[in-house]
Formats: sequence, C-alpha cells, structure tokens
Amino acid sequence: MQEYKSTINEVAGMLLESSLFRDFQTVDLRSVARYFRAVTINKGEIIFHEGDIGTFMCVVSAGNISVTKLDSDGQSVEITMLRRGRVFGEMAVLDGEYRSATCVAAQDCVLLILARDSLSKMELDVPSTAARVIRALAVSLSRRLRLADGKLVDQQI
Repeated sequence: MQEYKSTINEVAGMLLESSLFRDFQTVDLRSVARYFRAVTINKGEIIFHEGDIGTFMCVVSAGNISVTKLDSDGQSVEITMLRRGRVFGEMAVLDGEYRSATCVAAQDCVLLILARDSLSKMELDVPSTAARVIRALAVSLSRRLRLADGKLVDQQI
C-alpha cells in the first residue's frame, strides 16, 4: 500500500460514491474524510488474509477487489468481486476480530482506509458524526446478513 495524495474535499467526494455515505451532508462528509487515508494498491496485492486480526476497513474508490475464502480442502474460492463504492472490512473496524475472508486487488485500486483507532478518535472528536458512521455500518452489515440468510434458504430448497 502506498499513500495516495488527496485533499479532504477529494476524500469526501470519494466517500460520497459509496452507498454507505450517500445520506451524509457535505459538512459531515468533510468531517468524516479527515479520519480516512487514501492508498493505492497494485493488482495482485493482498490487502489482508482470512484470519488476520482486523484493524481497518476500506472503501473502494477505484478498481476491483476479489474476496476469497478457504474451502474445507484448503482451496481459495472467490465469493464476490467488490467494485467502486463498496465497503469491506467493516466488521473488523467495529469488533477488532479476525478477518473472515482474504481480499486481493483484482486490478490497480485506490482505497480509502479507516483504521479502528481513527474511528475511536472520531468518536471523541465528533461523537454525533461517528455515531452516524457506526449506524450506517450496522445497517450495511444487517442488509448483507439478510441477503446471506436468503441465499442459505435458497440453497436448501
């Protein structure tokens, strides 16, 4: 990962491309943007491995991310491809637990990274804005869980 030079306004604009932040006002986006850092990732670079301790989440600003999990035979299986605007790693930023999957840059990417300690700092500095971010993350995770539940039911029929 290499630091990507960007202004607060640029990061706020990148965040706006994510459904997670679409309901945020410009002033709130600029406030949130201060806690993110933009990085470039080269194609094939591993962002994190399944089983790593999670310390950050990402928003895809450019490029695609392949998400893989190990099957029962220890083989890597792609479970999804994340495109521009998608958020990943958010469970770890909330709970600091182990990563549930491996994420690899499927092409050169620009990511916005929010570290767990940056979220904690946001909670101290701008608590109401941090609460909105955490609530948006919870809603996003809830939607994904409902989708996964639906897929499990479909597979059993």
